[in-house]
Amino acid sequence: MVSTIIGHSRPHRAPSRRTVYNAQPARRRPCTVTISSLELLAPAKDAEIGIEAIKHGADAVYIGGPSFGARYGAGNPVQDIERLAAFAHRFHARVFITLNTILRDDELEEARRMAWQMHEAGADALIVQDMGLLELDLPPLELHASTQCDIRTPQKAQFLADAGFSQMVLARELVLPDILAIREKVGAGDTARPAPILEFFIHGALCVAFSGQCYISHAHTGRSANRGECSQACRLPYNLEDGQGRIVAFDKHLLSMKDNDQSANLRALADAGIRSFKIEGRLKDVAYVKNTTAHYRQLLDRIIEDAPHYSRASSGRSTCTFTPRPEKTFNRGATDYFVNGRQPDIGAFDTPKFAGAASGVVTRIGPDWFEVDSEETWANGDGISYLSRGRKLAGLRINVAQGKRLFPNEMPDDPEGFKPGTEIHRNRDQAFERLLEKESAERRIGVTVELAETADGFVLTLRDEDGIEGRAAIAHAKEPAKNPERALVAIAESLGKLGATDFKAGAVNIVLAEPWFLPASAINALRREAVDALVAARAVSRPRPRHALPVEPPAIYPERELSYLANVLNNRARDFYRKHGVALIADAYEADTTPGEVSLMITKHCLRYSHSLCPKEAKGWVKGVNAEPMVLVNGKERLTLKFDCKACEMHVMGKAKKNRQIPIHPIPHHA
Repeated sequence: MVSTIIGHSRPHRAPSRRTVYNAQPARRRPCTVTISSLELLAPAKDAEIGIEAIKHGADAVYIGGPSFGARYGAGNPVQDIERLAAFAHRFHARVFITLNTILRDDELEEARRMAWQMHEAGADALIVQDMGLLELDLPPLELHASTQCDIRTPQKAQFLADAGFSQMVLARELVLPDILAIREKVGAGDTARPAPILEFFIHGALCVAFSGQCYISHAHTGRSANRGECSQACRLPYNLEDGQGRIVAFDKHLLSMKDNDQSANLRALADAGIRSFKIEGRLKDVAYVKNTTAHYRQLLDRIIEDAPHYSRASSGRSTCTFTPRPEKTFNRGATDYFVNGRQPDIGAFDTPKFAGAASGVVTRIGPDWFEVDSEETWANGDGISYLSRGRKLAGLRINVAQGKRLFPNEMPDDPEGFKPGTEIHRNRDQAFERLLEKESAERRIGVTVELAETADGFVLTLRDEDGIEGRAAIAHAKEPAKNPERALVAIAESLGKLGATDFKAGAVNIVLAEPWFLPASAINALRREAVDALVAARAVSRPRPRHALPVEPPAIYPERELSYLANVLNNRARDFYRKHGVALIADAYEADTTPGEVSLMITKHCLRYSHSLCPKEAKGWVKGVNAEPMVLVNGKERLTLKFDCKACEMHVMGKAKKNRQIPIHPIPHHA
């Protein structure tokens, strides 16, 4: 009979004889150093993508629940959240639910019910924007402040921490000293009240506006970005005119940013206080999530290996069947945005689409083929893009690749736009995509294995990398092995075979008074029961994060008056801000009570700067140019630009269209 013991008990005391196989010394960290976990946070459009993110190394995933997520149409039913949470928790990884739209009064009760459904499904945190939710009877889950909360100052970060937020994503536009100032303000925390985790976007699409401060979509189409329905006016082409109507830029995507890539800045961000590294992409496909997650997992692991005061935020190691190449899945080119200060080349002005990585130059063109000077290995099915006349992105698919001679599905019919000397990009690498279509990673938790003897038999202990133990004992007669050396080798090999479990054996220790005979059936039973015990012990030991209590008396909000920029759409949000000392509270822009021309977008991106017309940077003859006012023109739409040079911000001005259609969607419900 095999009996099971679960827990963190001390190892069985070793008898006089000890045989050790594949023993590896444990890595020790200085006891005087505070260990900080670095969390890799990946996006999930659905549960399957979330599971792949965990397999490829994510410590946490964020995903939409049945409704009220800031990506309309990316909701998921309760049972899928439950399935994802169950998988993530095997590795002590976490699942965050995006409940981050602003809400009408008639939606609050449905949002409250959904929050409780997510708690029951096993979610670990709610990501929210609407402060009205904090006035409701929410489940005891952690609250995370959404990027839509526009956290740019130490004062706002401190207020949100005092209001009960355990984690907050900082504005993408911050420079490293800004991040450090916020970390110093919110402090390191203590046992009674931990400091909030600071989160930062490290990869993916960039909204040109400060998050939560963009209203162009609602003004023009009635579709609110703050309610998850952005129409992406920032990706449209515009002309830029000066005050005299002269064209400064023609038919360019002037509000379209390159994609975020902080690969080179991860250690600096960690040292400045970032503890959660977030990948954007809740609408991206599984190949993007696999590729980017694996890429940043490897980079963070190197930092953790080099810096003993950092650790992983979840259990297990991921092994991938491919080499991550983030440039091979969707991106608009790369920028580290403002982390290291203002940069001149942050815009994707030519195209908001995926052009792919530069891959060569056209050298010859035939009737149904062309040749390229390229270091790449081309394959049937590859996709190519290039900038045709007017620098418009065009593309074609390769039907047959014969070395450097490529036969496309259709030859370009523009001899001026596609000719020898044209630079080409590969925006689909068929071989790489095929690798990602398959099972491309597995994740295993390292364990040490120890077999020892008891008074009436044997005990097997599995101790994982977190120090959690699972044990199984068996009563069995002790008979000397006929071939002691071979018997010990066979036992060690059998004990290390953890098969399709979540575990991978490292050191296998056999601690016996002498080499006893133990049949394979007994070893298999011990191993199976010990694995079950370890799984159960890990489940018991996983602490479920709880909602941090707000300070009492309520903290005072940094401002006494709130404009439409505070996004207050319901009465519970008004109650929240009044409780925290705000005297005047304007309606959210989505309430359609804000009259006239206002800032429809506030952005750190500056078109004067990007066109060498910044008065702070101008040199020589440019100083005599009056660059204001400037106007963005798209068809009949004209948007005036105003420049706040003191804050180094650009405001895109406009007013709501009278003939727009306001979509009143029923609350989507995925049962």
